[in-house]
Amino acid sequence: MSSTRNIEPKAINLTIDGKACSGVFGQTILEIARENDIYIPTMCYLTKTLPIASCRMCVVDVEGVDGLILSCQEKATDGAVINTNNDELFKERQNIMKLYNVNHPLECGVCDKSGECDLQNKTMEFGVSAQNFTTKEPHRPVQNWGVVSYDPALCIMCEKCVRVSTEITGDEALKVKFGGYSSTIINVKEDANYKTLGEAAAVCPVGALVDTSFKYRANAWELTQIPSSCPHCGAGHDVTYELRHGKVYRVTNQAEFSTLCSASRYGFDFDNKNVKKDVSSFNSAVKAFENAGTIIFSNETSNEEALIFQKLKEERGYQLISSEARAYQKFMAAYGSVTGKSLASGTLEKLSKSRAIIVMGTRINDDAPIVKYHLNMASKWQNARVAYMHPIADDEINNIVTQFIKYEAGSEEGVAALLVETLLKSAELPESVRAVLDDLDIGNLSAESNVGEEELETLEKSLIKKVGYSLVVGSDLYAHPRAENIAKLLALLEKYAGFNVICVPPAGNAMGISLICNLDDEVEGSTIGYNVQGDFTLSALGAGDLDMPALNQQEGTLTALTKRVVPMNVVLEYGGYVLNDIANALGLDAEYTINYTQELPTSKGFKAVEFDSLPDYFDAVGTEHRGYLLNEVEMAVDETIEEPAEMDAFDGTVVYNCNPQEHFSAFTAKSKNLEQNAFLVGSQQFATAAKLTDGDKISYTIDNVQFERVFKIDTSLKGTIALNPTFDMGLSSALISSYRFNQVEIERVGS
Repeated sequence: MSSTRNIEPKAINLTIDGKACSGVFGQTILEIARENDIYIPTMCYLTKTLPIASCRMCVVDVEGVDGLILSCQEKATDGAVINTNNDELFKERQNIMKLYNVNHPLECGVCDKSGECDLQNKTMEFGVSAQNFTTKEPHRPVQNWGVVSYDPALCIMCEKCVRVSTEITGDEALKVKFGGYSSTIINVKEDANYKTLGEAAAVCPVGALVDTSFKYRANAWELTQIPSSCPHCGAGHDVTYELRHGKVYRVTNQAEFSTLCSASRYGFDFDNKNVKKDVSSFNSAVKAFENAGTIIFSNETSNEEALIFQKLKEERGYQLISSEARAYQKFMAAYGSVTGKSLASGTLEKLSKSRAIIVMGTRINDDAPIVKYHLNMASKWQNARVAYMHPIADDEINNIVTQFIKYEAGSEEGVAALLVETLLKSAELPESVRAVLDDLDIGNLSAESNVGEEELETLEKSLIKKVGYSLVVGSDLYAHPRAENIAKLLALLEKYAGFNVICVPPAGNAMGISLICNLDDEVEGSTIGYNVQGDFTLSALGAGDLDMPALNQQEGTLTALTKRVVPMNVVLEYGGYVLNDIANALGLDAEYTINYTQELPTSKGFKAVEFDSLPDYFDAVGTEHRGYLLNEVEMAVDETIEEPAEMDAFDGTVVYNCNPQEHFSAFTAKSKNLEQNAFLVGSQQFATAAKLTDGDKISYTIDNVQFERVFKIDTSLKGTIALNPTFDMGLSSALISSYRFNQVEIERVGS
């Protein structure tokens, strides 16, 4: 099974505004113009979606062709001579702007978009100083859609918001209601209150769609912009915090090219406020470190802080415990022992261009929204087949999933073996690997996992003649008792079938931690907790023994699931001690935490680059220049795989640790814009099996952490596994690190 076809793109040459330009066959005139720094005005065009072609601002003149050409849609041809600006084009664009301005309310003084409005800018650019005609304006009241509000009177019907909702985020909430001059945008899923609509507001060129929390609070020119990276979801995407008087008013991004998760767009108020240096507590912290045997820390730890912990381990012999990162570390080590590479091959760009995708071991819509967005892109752009393999169906991705394969909780090793045997039947494999696959008891594995052989046949047939295969796996697998054999099995698909494989790291900076630290499995002696409950606790959440800064209060870097090391900047002030102060008191020597940026281990793929030298921008065509990509490191190859072990059945009351899409940790739980109740949510079938009724107050324990929840029935869920959020558990959140499916004993509490 081959997943790629290497076709060399055909080079073309053309002339734009007298400048010799080159490109490749298939590129549009607009794309090549932008690559050559030639300006063509647009209103509806959005680089990250398919061309919309509703505004006609991008028209150009092509010699030898009658009429004006839409440069956003027209493919460039070899030898073409193109003019992007002349009197005819200027007049055409001026008339378009006059149409846009028909009855557009002149409320720039109070409009939230004023100062960053495309309509304002291009009205001035094309000299529209008077309006010669008008039309009767229908009554169109402002609508509140939860996190965003919509003012139809300001809408210019560019349809960017609809394209983002359909092609990128996949919520499919926004549609066009056609009616000539009375056309409008409608929200067909108002009850869902999708926070992904923030992305639709971000691309709105006027003030029609605005974040409700920002509306009427500040003008764009009053805000100071501080670029950074997402500290929550693990994707490390660009984030720009916009401040006034030392307070974050909103979060934006380079919306032309990139997309935010909802957690970073709305979960910006997680800083540790009003902290001053407490000398007594600091001295106690140093003493605690001197006596401790173990440091336990959460995923909300920068690369530089992780390196400090590693250096302290080397100096003082600490055990380092970061359970989710450790599970990912072991999984990737086993994976790399098959591929011979330290990193999985996968990229999000390849994922969005795939035509056949398998997702296994992750509730992807909630675990990794940015990855889900790229799945949606593949579905919308490539008509991709998407097979979703999981014990729990997810209605939120029904619009992109073409085959749902339900397997039993705990059976992931058997499922991986079945998948590999199905997809590598005709592949040339090492004799030892082929022997294991040939010896599999397919009937028994199928029965134990509840994955029918006919389902696998359907999957196999759906991939035939497809080009570009991707496999996305996630956190369900990393803490599985047989995680390392699962990793080796799945790595065979990259090595011998050319799959674009993405091993989604746990949220936060788990990937960076796993690369930097030599992590341990067992606690020894007294513990220091870093944003985790320990015998002595350093906390950016409060309720600790010594305050620490949150990630939006410090400089440093994160390692994103895109394998990119990205910079964070100080957004909000912090007056207390930082980890580097304690490290220096213990014998290390660095003036600032970011002095460690250039010391990140090159043996693990990092580069010796100073923090202040890290780039942080997108160029005119959307190429990302943020930080740097990790180098791939060669690993010793050991393709020894084992037959799946007999699985333990998950009987009784089973819950699945899974946060809702906007939440990833105790830090997102602090955000006022993301306030959400943490219920145990299950189906009516689960309620019956657990003898619960809607609204029951219950208690249960996972990993020695006690949960007290209210149980809620969700009629969209099916099966006998309930969803258990962990984001509200404060300093206990990072202690919940076992396999995500847990059999628990539920007790009713209170009345």
